[in-house]
Amino acid sequence: MIFKVLAKINKAILPSYSKKRLSISEANKLQLAIIGWRYYVTKRAIRQ
Repeated sequence: MIFKVLAKINKAILPSYSKKRLSISEANKLQLAIIGWRYYVTKRAIRQ
């Protein structure tokens, strides 16, 4: 349940780089960290 709430917060607050068509090879370290965090939370929210 915690990860489902975190996923909703991520969606509301963090930027969506797929909508901006950001290439992974062009992303800086902060953008990569945000992508990784969103992936981790989404994966855990779906699993529960």
